This record gives sequence, structure tokens and C-alpha cells, in this order.
Amino acid sequence: MRDYQKLDVWKKAHLFTLQVYKEILPIMPIEEKFALTQQIRRATYSIPLNIVEGSGKNTDKDFARYLDNALGSTKEIEYAFILIRDLAYISLEVYEAVNKSVNEIKAMLIAFIKFLRGGGKS
Repeated sequence: MRDYQKLDVWKKAHLFTLQVYKEILPIMPIEEKFALTQQIRRATYSIPLNIVEGSGKNTDKDFARYLDNALGSTKEIEYAFILIRDLAYISLEVYEAVNKSVNEIKAMLIAFIKFLRGGGKS
């Protein structure tokens, strides 16, 4: 078992979740409250939650599977932010900041998954 709070990827995902909750969700249109906003919320916190859940598994293979799920959520978020950018719910500047964070988390997850599947110990 790993201490997820010591994992840089979890820290980054947690900060990203806070950013989305504080900066993005409050500016979403009310008509999206039970649709797109809720989907963004779920996909965003799914990233650190999957890291946490996977960190409690006994094998690297099992942990990597949860990291795969977290990676899938980053792809979901990636598209959701393209959509809300194109719907003009957020500015290009906000989109670029969010997209940068998502890409960093994706890269960290991919590297960690490769490490775990290579038989390494963290």
C-alpha cells in the first residue's frame, strides 16, 4: 500500500480538482447545473479518487488499472473543456490554463502507469 498523499500525481490532481471547483463550476450557466456541470464535477474528482483507491491495492497491476481509470477521466475532462470553451462558457485564457493542468496530469499518469507495469516499486 502506498501513501497517496505523497504521490505528486495525486497532489496535482487534487489541486486541479480544487481549481475546477473554485474557478470553473461557479461560472457555469445555471441551465447546465444538472448536465454538463455535474459531469465535469464527477470526472474531475474521479481522477484523484481513482489514484486514492488504487493506492490501497496490493499489487502494481491493480494500482495501474485504477490509474488507467484516472487517465480515462482526464480524457473526459479534456473534451468537456473543449466543449465549454466552444460554447463560450469559459475564456480561451481559462481554457488554456485548465488544459495545461490536464496535460500535466495525463503525462504524470502515463509515466506512473509505465513505471508500475515495468515492475518498479514506488
